[in-house]
Amino acid sequence: MNRRAEPSAGPSQRMLRVGELVRHALADVLSRGDHIDPVLAGHIITVPEVRMSPDLKIATCYVMPLGGKDITPVIKALADNARRLRGEVARRVELKSVPELRFRKDTSFDEGARMDALLRSPQVQRDLDGEDALDQNPTDKETDAE
Repeated sequence: MNRRAEPSAGPSQRMLRVGELVRHALADVLSRGDHIDPVLAGHIITVPEVRMSPDLKIATCYVMPLGGKDITPVIKALADNARRLRGEVARRVELKSVPELRFRKDTSFDEGARMDALLRSPQVQRDLDGEDALDQNPTDKETDAE
């Protein structure tokens, strides 16, 4: 029997656990504020998610500066200091090998705002009003049949 998970099965429990450990360590390093880089020192950076590769060699860190301003220079500064940040993560997390850190813009807030706008759109509101009317009609039919 082959016990390997299918590629579409999603992240394994180990990938999720290591990702959370790296996220906590990286957030701790960034929150301390003792950075050499002036761009990083001038921003409060959140790390909402870290996704690990299946072999745990690469950690894709999704980051966002507070307020969402200056994302491009912050990502560049994080990439430039990735080696130093990796060393700090290695001191805080006990792993067989410390993953390479890659930084990306976190788009989950944008996606949430987009979904909120979609749910508030007139088309969705019209459909929701139509469901209320459908919910009332079957009870009306039942009372007519009696």
